[in-house]
Amino acid sequence: MPRLSVYVLVQLIGPTALFALLMTIVVWLTQSLRLLDLVINRGQSASTFVYLSLLVLPSLLVIILPIAYFAGTLYALTKLNTDSELVVMASAGYSRAQLTAPVMISAVMVMTLTYVCGLYLMPAGQRAMKDKVLDIRADVGAALLDEGEFNTPAQGLTVFIRSLSSTGHIRGVMVYDSRNKAHAVAYLAESGQLAQTPAGARLIMYDGTIEQTGQNGAELSVLKFKSYVFDLDQFTSQQRTVERATSERFLGELFWPDSSIRGPTRAAYFAEGHNRLAQPLYCIAFGLIALAVITRGRRARGAQALRVTTAAMAAAGLRIAGYGIQGLATHHPTLSTLFYFIPFFGAAVSIALMMGFDVRQLMRAAQPAGSAA
Repeated sequence: MPRLSVYVLVQLIGPTALFALLMTIVVWLTQSLRLLDLVINRGQSASTFVYLSLLVLPSLLVIILPIAYFAGTLYALTKLNTDSELVVMASAGYSRAQLTAPVMISAVMVMTLTYVCGLYLMPAGQRAMKDKVLDIRADVGAALLDEGEFNTPAQGLTVFIRSLSSTGHIRGVMVYDSRNKAHAVAYLAESGQLAQTPAGARLIMYDGTIEQTGQNGAELSVLKFKSYVFDLDQFTSQQRTVERATSERFLGELFWPDSSIRGPTRAAYFAEGHNRLAQPLYCIAFGLIALAVITRGRRARGAQALRVTTAAMAAAGLRIAGYGIQGLATHHPTLSTLFYFIPFFGAAVSIALMMGFDVRQLMRAAQPAGSAA
């Protein structure tokens, strides 16, 4: 590439990366806060929270990268135009077609990264996060580590731990099992230990009693024990859904799902597959929109602000239309071609404007002769 093209490319990459970073941080923090409740209530570590938060990133980048690219490209081209650098380049023989080359190269770079996130990293991350969340919710033992509080990790089970040492030794244990309302059972022990055995999570209690009431609390039986093993896995859900959500499926699974999947679900998969293929194409349309509004029209300061606003509105309208098509294509699969038509339409209109096409002249030509008079 000519040196001027390399210079423009560098000017485009910097703001795009900055906008992508800032937008990712803001959206990532809002999404990560939803995981805090799960991590804190289940006694998970900070590393688990960070791991789950990182798994959310690819699904955010699929949406953020094209928008950040448009904002960065519009900012960079506006700055080059405001500083009269584009005028100097044009005077030196740097054509509009040559200026388009670095814009398209940067668009292809962002588009490739978006494809990687959308086609592989997002479904892989969503699968890993779902599996990890299921493991956390199934870990009843981790939910019992809040000492001095009455914990209810599962319906019908209440556990109280007076103190917990750094070695995992428990002092003062109370377990109340009320699954059978007519015969509730209370386990009281002086000490205990949480253990993860090959058979699952177990609460081992030492030197305690088992107190069980009879019918309607008429009788009370007390059984003393030296040690008693309480099975915690009986309160965990043993059923794990094998059906993957739309965001967890790879492209091949969306277009060619299992033969048992039919009807609206299959149509939703089909629409999601086309949406993932079309989403990165907005990078091309956004780059051409920014290029068209900056390189066309007057250079007055007020006109520059108007063109930037017009570009932002055009890009927003284009993207909103794409989101609208996703809902329609779920119920009408034949509309899936519109996923590709919308970004191509935006790119075609931008190219026409850069080639000298004037919308106002077309509107005047379309008016009837009588109305012009």
